[in-house]
Amino acid sequence: MSPTPPDAGAPRRILHVFRAPVGGLFRHVVDLTRLQAAAGHAVGLVCDATTGGARAEQMLDTLAPMLALGVLRVPMRRNPGPGDLAALRAVARRAEAVGADVLHGHGAKGGAYARLAPVRRVGCGPIRAYTPHGGSYNYRPGSPLHRLYMGVEGLLARRTDVFLFESAYVAGRHRAYVGPGRTVTRIVHNGIDEAEFAPVLRAEDPFDLVYVGELREAKGLPVLLDALAALHAAGRPLRLLMVGSGPDEAALAARAAALGLGTAVAFEPAQPIRPVLARGRVMVVPSFAESLPYVVLEAAAAAQPLVATDVGGIPEIFGDAARDLVPPRDAGALAGAVARLLDAEPAVRDARFRALSESVRARFSMRSMGESVLSGYEAGFRARARAPLPAAGRPGPASA
Repeated sequence: MSPTPPDAGAPRRILHVFRAPVGGLFRHVVDLTRLQAAAGHAVGLVCDATTGGARAEQMLDTLAPMLALGVLRVPMRRNPGPGDLAALRAVARRAEAVGADVLHGHGAKGGAYARLAPVRRVGCGPIRAYTPHGGSYNYRPGSPLHRLYMGVEGLLARRTDVFLFESAYVAGRHRAYVGPGRTVTRIVHNGIDEAEFAPVLRAEDPFDLVYVGELREAKGLPVLLDALAALHAAGRPLRLLMVGSGPDEAALAARAAALGLGTAVAFEPAQPIRPVLARGRVMVVPSFAESLPYVVLEAAAAAQPLVATDVGGIPEIFGDAARDLVPPRDAGALAGAVARLLDAEPAVRDARFRALSESVRARFSMRSMGESVLSGYEAGFRARARAPLPAAGRPGPASA
């Protein structure tokens, strides 16, 4: 299969490769799958066999009729290890079996697999596309892990035909710590469906605060609990609903108890976000690092009152309202922002978040996201076609 068919608009055979079928990354892949299948492309998925649970199984079953290239689930560990070699071989065999002409990796692990998989070449082989979702780019600059991962990203960049960054923030981190390079680069913001702009009807007796996402320290949840404790000490006995799963759930429950918040904090497993938004007066996103989080887009689209930290691509979502974001790791600032929002005149608060919703509607279209990704693929094909052919018997930079 040639990487550049005579008709550049011909249907593509696209294989999305990612690790965990959970969270915003999975939503991004699901949205792209639906858009690309509806546009007539053949799509398939390769992901981890050990994560996601029943919710992932249900979503993959729902997608199955759209997946002309099927679903392959193989063990993929979060951290590097010997099992990566087996996963790489599995990705390569799948790409060969389905005749993929696009390998699109998502997240650090999926991006490594998509770019390193030793696909036996027919013509120049599939193009390799990469969408980071924060991950390795979020380590503290100058730290040993940051230097290590940016070095790895620099090597992998040589095997990348097109970068599809979901935020200008991560694109900027890439330029600063990996280098500009000559690879085709696009910034493709995550998109929101029109149905997600429908108003959320508040539930009876809602929680004061709600958090939705991974239960992980890097999401700023210890700081959120400290802020809640400070609000209690100031005579505001607010209640918090935390929805999600993750490795730090037990530690967070213990911290809440130690702060005297045992009855003020409720934990529930991951579930669709809109019913959860209806159960909280204010959503809080206290993250230490992010790329372009879907939970913020989803809450903003629904005009949900929202307190978030000034990290990653969140200012890109807030636009002109980014001045309202709070610094990360600052429990006092977080508590103050929550109190001000709860104390605001309801009409003023509602108008503020309706304006944010309309701003998101204008700038984060799902249709635009789908079209921009496909345009990025085509730019990758054109760049590949212009590149000098490698010497006989030697693979090109992204086609080994």
